[in-house]
Parts: sequence; C-alpha cells; structure tokens
Amino acid sequence: MAELWQFIQTTGFLHFQWDILIMIVVGLILMFLGIKKNFEPLLLIPIGFGIVLGNMPGTQGLYEEGSVLNYLYAGIRYGIYPPLIFLGIGAMTDFSVLIANPKLIILGAAAQFGIFATFIGSLAIGFTVTEAGSIGIIGGADGPTSIFLSSQLAPHLVGPIAIAAYSYMALVPVIQPPIIKLLTSKSERTMLMKAPRKVSQKEKILFPFVGFIITVLIAPAASILLGMLFLGNILKESGVTERLANTARNSLVDAVTIVLGLTVGAGTTAELFLRGQSLGIFALGAFAFSIATATGLIFAKIMNLFLKEKINPMIGASGVSAVPTSARVIHALGQKENKKNFLIMHAMAPNIAGVIGSAVAAGVLLGILGS
Repeated sequence: MAELWQFIQTTGFLHFQWDILIMIVVGLILMFLGIKKNFEPLLLIPIGFGIVLGNMPGTQGLYEEGSVLNYLYAGIRYGIYPPLIFLGIGAMTDFSVLIANPKLIILGAAAQFGIFATFIGSLAIGFTVTEAGSIGIIGGADGPTSIFLSSQLAPHLVGPIAIAAYSYMALVPVIQPPIIKLLTSKSERTMLMKAPRKVSQKEKILFPFVGFIITVLIAPAASILLGMLFLGNILKESGVTERLANTARNSLVDAVTIVLGLTVGAGTTAELFLRGQSLGIFALGAFAFSIATATGLIFAKIMNLFLKEKINPMIGASGVSAVPTSARVIHALGQKENKKNFLIMHAMAPNIAGVIGSAVAAGVLLGILGS
C-alpha cells in the first residue's frame, strides 16, 4: 500500500484543479475549431494541444528551467520564430497585384488604424504603455508580428496576445462579413474590377529591394521582420534560388509553425490566462479587428470619390494582414453578390500590404516604446 500511495503521489490526479480543467477545455475548443470548422488548423491545432500539454499537472512546464519546453520557448522569448515565419511568407507571396496597382497600399495602411485605436483604448482601461503597444498590434491580425512585439515589450502577455491574435485570424470568415454588409451597399458589393496589368519579372525582382529600403527607413526596429519577408520574396522571384524558396515556404515554415504554436499554447497557463487582464485582451482584440476592417472599408469608399476607375470597397476590408483568409472571404462575398465578380487577386493587394503595414506599425511602436 505504501508503494501504491507513493505511485499515486507521482501522478497528476492529486493536483488536478478546476482551473486546469477550464484550460483543457479551452485547448480542446481551439482544436475543435481547427479540425471541425477548418479555422486556421495549422495554427489552432498546435496551440490548442500546447494549452492542454502546458496545463497538465505534474509535468515539466514551459517556465521550469531546464525543461524541453523551456528551451523551445527561447525561440519566442528571443524573437527567433516570427522572422522565420516571415521568411516563409515572403517566399509564398506574389506581389504582382500590389505592383500593378500600388494605390491599394493605402488600404493596407488604413487598416492599421485599428492598432493605434486599440493602443489608446488599452491605456484607457489601465494597461501600461508597453502592454498597450503589444495589445494594439492584435488589430493587424498578424500572429507572428503580435508575438514578436509582445516578446519585446510585454513578455508576460505573449500567451493571451498570441491566442487572441490567432483566434481572430481564424474567425475572419465569421467577423468580417457582417461588418462589410453593414458598411457597403449592394451596388458597391456587386461592383466589377478590371483584371490587373501583367507585371514584368524585372519589376518583381526590384520590388522587394525597394520595399525593404523604404520600410526599414520608416521603421528600423522592424528590420528583421521586414528583411526576412523581402528576402523570402527575393528567393522566390530571382529564378535561381527556387530550392531555397521551396524550403522556406514549405518544410521550414511548417516546422517553425508547429513549434511556435505548441510553445505559445504551453505558455498559456491557468495562472496567466484566467485573469481579468486576459479577458480584457480578448475584448480589445475583437475591438481592434473590427476597427481595422471598418477603416479599410471606409478608406476604399473615400478613394472612390477621387478615382476615375472605381474599386470595389469590399477589398478595403482585406487590408488586415490575415493572409490569404481575408482575401478569400472578400472573393466569396463578391461571388455571392455577382457570379462575374472575381476579387481574389484585387483583395490580395491590400492583404499583402497589410502584412507589411503591421510589421511597420510594430517597428514604430517598438522604436518608441522599447527605447
């Protein structure tokens, strides 16, 4: 009996508490959304499982020195994983539509208004200035950028911020359509757009160099994110490094996504997550994403007042950097209103601009608040 009792004491049953059960349910819900609803499964499944793993009683947790999870978490703590994700994104991205119609960059910039509106809102409800900066970036709907900035400014909030950012990225098909329908008329939603002009290979190669120089001059603190994004694109477009580009957009980004998701989830413990502060972050995240979607739409409508060749204002909503989910949502809505409406390529332009814009916004915040 003594040996049996000793064995029972080594298990997690004696340490199982209600808050652990809640976190396990949260993890299972995220996994359910990924598996059953197909909401960003590549992100939500590793994060959801990581939450379950990180909250199991009696295990070596992520915050225990010397544990395997603690070593893996170093990639988040020191900002290693997000730039690697950006390298893969760059190697996947075709900037052709943005090059063909550069005025759509404005829509990607407009959607970043949600970041700064949420920054102000966070300050108003009592978060510190560095915490507010980290929370605000959720408005860009960019998970890697949210992790990068929060790891630099508010490491204790990485878990809730990452969960909020990736959750709202996954819920783009749920959140954006009602806002779009509220702010646009049927005639605007059925508006057709001409096919973009064909972009030369020289333009494709030149763009990442020019884009890198301009954006890093604006936001030097984001140079590693922007540098890796544009490097990945150079590997793709140069025509001589397809092997490297293929590695970056496939095996490398897949491996990093698994480890990043797992460690973000494992770091979201009951002690950190089940607090009013975390619930406030989720509420602010919803506000940020809604504002970003709305401002993108509104700016598109304003642009139409001055443009000879009008744009479908729905593409303004894709200025958030949830690539390519938001662009697909816009295309699906356009098809629902008019079967001849093919918006996917047009929506990708502000969608890609949003990725660049959120990284620049993060660099501005880091440069000001991190000094």
